[in-house]
Order: sequence, then structure tokens, then C-alpha cells
Amino acid sequence: MDVPWVLVAHGSVTALVVVSFLCGQWPIFEGTFVQSINHFLTSGAYRHFLRLVQAACGTGARDLVLGVEQYCCDRPNPILQVFYVAIIGGTYFIIVQSSFKYIPGYYVSVLHRYLSIVVVSIGAILFVLTSFSDPGTITSENVSQYVSAYPFDNIIYVEKECSTCKITRPARAKHCRICDRCVARFDHHCGWMNNCIGEKNTRYFVAFLVWHFLLCLYGAIILGFIVAGELKDKKVVYILTVYYGIDNSFSALFPHVAQWLLAVHNTQILLVVFLGIIALLLGGFCAYHVHLCLSNTTTNETFKWQDYIFWMKKENAVKASAYTLKASINAASSEAQKSPQSKWKTFFSRSKTRAEEPVVKNNIYDVGWIRNLCEVMVPLSERSSFSCKKSE
Repeated sequence: MDVPWVLVAHGSVTALVVVSFLCGQWPIFEGTFVQSINHFLTSGAYRHFLRLVQAACGTGARDLVLGVEQYCCDRPNPILQVFYVAIIGGTYFIIVQSSFKYIPGYYVSVLHRYLSIVVVSIGAILFVLTSFSDPGTITSENVSQYVSAYPFDNIIYVEKECSTCKITRPARAKHCRICDRCVARFDHHCGWMNNCIGEKNTRYFVAFLVWHFLLCLYGAIILGFIVAGELKDKKVVYILTVYYGIDNSFSALFPHVAQWLLAVHNTQILLVVFLGIIALLLGGFCAYHVHLCLSNTTTNETFKWQDYIFWMKKENAVKASAYTLKASINAASSEAQKSPQSKWKTFFSRSKTRAEEPVVKNNIYDVGWIRNLCEVMVPLSERSSFSCKKSE
């Protein structure tokens, strides 16, 4: 009877950690314990770990940890790629070993034995395409075409030279410090792919996210049907209500059914929970990148627009304050030349306040969601018109 409460506590703690890690910096959590947990998970825990290593093993061990961090975070490496292959391969192996013996079942046909191989293989193909395809590397040979293809908006992109590559950096491009190359329509550097996500492989990356979201959802649903079929075949509810006299209601049956499932099908339950959590995370990430594609924006540009809007709002606030101060001084000067008025009236009189100008995000690259999607599916550099373009 205590097992469900252990599961509830474990699920609550897991959900709190996941939400704090992913959403702890949102304004809604500002000043709350969720923000504190996020700060500890993202930076505080690592700093405490470094101090512990230095205190226990000396400065040399601390430098070794920092060297490992630099290799993992600041250089191209296949660590997360290997981790991905291990997760996919290990999870599928566990599913085959623990759950394929229940296929075919009451709700699941034998078709899913072979369908699972197909969907996992497609996911692996998308992973390879994203990891090893050219993201859109800019060189001295193609830079003029890219400059012509992507105009500068003179807001978040102005014409300038890349200090590392010594070539003109086209609009929407960025020099990746990890890969050490300029990438067209740069989105971000993905450690899981050990590759930049840019103009030429955004389509593969988004397809990878969508497919793996559906893959996790498919796995969780099929495993759920397997467990439900076992409940039906073993007549668990019938036995509990008829032979043990338990009331045929959800609240009465749930603890006993949960105990039976955890005792007999604990592997399937853990897999359903694991795949459900991964599907939830992938679903949010997938929706975000689909939105970026439909609005013809990149992750890099999202941060640039946030910075631009933040500084423009501050500048407008300063201009409004200066205008108000100037209006107050002018009003005081004009009143001094007129007949004197009551001190109380002067004290409580309000100066004119200028309203702050709204800051508008003017994304010149957004040409409608259909054309935006076509630009992702068929990048500009792969169109026949691209090779004909020359910078002026």
C-alpha cells in the first residue's frame, strides 16, 4: 500500500527538478524556490563541486576538471553522440527483451514488432543526416552569394567582417567558436549532433525532433497497451473484485492494481514513465523550433531581438525622462515670467509626461509561413538562382 505514495513522491521530485532546470529563469518564477533550484543546478552545484575537488585533491585535480569541461563544452567531440546512441540502443534492447514476448497481445498486433524497427531506423537516419551534413559553411568562394541572398536589416545585422575568417559576414550568419567556421543562417551549435545547425541542415534537425517526439509517444502508447492487455488477459480487476471483495471503483482498485503492475510489469511501467517524460521535453523543444521555422527566425536571432528590444526600451525610457525634465524646466521658466501663483498650486502641479515609444520587432526575413517553410525545406543555397547571385 505504500508503493503508490513512493511513486508519487518520486514523480513529484523529478517533475520539480525538470521544471526548475528548464523553466527556472522564466519571469513567473522570479524570486521563488524554483529559481533558486535552477541557479543551483546550472551553476551553484558545479562551483561547489570545484571547491570540493580543490579542497580534497588540490589545484591540479581542479585544473584537470576544468580541462575536461573545456574539452566537453568548447571543442567538437562525440561524447553526446555516443550517449544518444547508447540511450536509443539500450532503451530499444530493453523493450525487446522485456516486452516483445507480450506481442501479439490483447490490444497489440504482431505488426508492431517490425514497425518498431522501421521507426527506430528512420530516427537513426535523421540523426546521421543532421550530425554529418554541412550546416552551410561560408567560405571565400560562396560568401558573395550569401551576402546577396540575405540582405542586412541594419538592426540586428550590419555589414562587417568576421575577425576570425577575415571575410564579410553575411546577414543571419555567425562564427561558431566550437566548430571555428562561419555558418549561414546560424541557429545554434548542437552538442548532441556535434555539429552546427544552420541553413542546410535545419530541415534535418527539425525532422529529427518531430520524429523522436512521435517515436517516444509511440513507444509509451504501445507499452501502455501491452500492460492494459495483460490486465485484461489475467483478469486482475475481476479477481480483485470477486475473490478479494474490493469495491469496483477507481479509488479502491488503484492501489492494488498499481501494486500488481509494479510487481509483475515494473520494467514496462518505468519505460512508459521514461518515454513520457522524454516525449514531453521533446514536444516543447519541437514546438519551439517549428515556430521558429514558420516565422523564419533562428535561436540566435531570438536572443539578438531580445537584447535589441531590452536596450531600445531603456533608451526610450531615458528619452522620456529627459523630455519630462525639459518640459518641467520650461514650465518653471514660463511661470516665473507670469504673475506669481500659490505655492501649493506650484507644488502639486504635474509636468507633462511623454509616453514611451513602443519597440517593434521588424523581421524582414519573415515572408509568410508558407514561404518561410519552403526556405527551410529547400535552402536558398540549393536553388539555381543562388549560384547566379553576386554581391554588389
